[in-house]
Amino acid sequence: MSDPYASRTPVHEQVVDGFGTVRVLPLDPGADAAVIHRWVREERAAFWGMTELTEQQVAAVYAHMAALDTHHAHLVVRDGEPVALLQTYEPEADRVSECYDVRPGDIGVHLLLAPAGPGGGQRGWTARLVAVIAAYVLLGLDRRRVVVDPDVRNDKAIARFLGLGFAPGPVVVLPEIDLPDVYLPEKKAQLAFLDRELMFPG
Repeated sequence: MSDPYASRTPVHEQVVDGFGTVRVLPLDPGADAAVIHRWVREERAAFWGMTELTEQQVAAVYAHMAALDTHHAHLVVRDGEPVALLQTYEPEADRVSECYDVRPGDIGVHLLLAPAGPGGGQRGWTARLVAVIAAYVLLGLDRRRVVVDPDVRNDKAIARFLGLGFAPGPVVVLPEIDLPDVYLPEKKAQLAFLDRELMFPG
């Protein structure tokens, strides 16, 4: 089967033994909206806050993000199959900066995994995928620390991050944002941090 993403230039590409080739592609709001819409409308993605959006609205959200210098969206592809939506952002340009002391070298990450295939989740699958994403964010972008802010009710995401080595931070309330182009309701979040030295010692 041909790879529909083969012609797109990745910002990061890594071959993982026994797992496949993982490529991190800049999100194309038009071309990728159908895939993202399919993921975010599922009940399991409720904390992403986009379950009610149409495909066109999803495309508009990411077209707006593509115009920003501080927030970036990526489609993560494994052997030609989309497996995750990755968003990175500068914490000092985000509402999370009102809730913790941002350090130089911090980078914020939001991660939405694709639904498990017909065979269900494979043991170690998420850890290997996140290791590639961490290599891109911490080594490729030369950052010192990743910060994540899952909703406090999102037990699965919090457990996943902690299981991958993230250290829990405080529970905080991210303030509401109500702008012409962006609306984000207030969010009670569990902050968690991953230092580069822990993931990539030496």
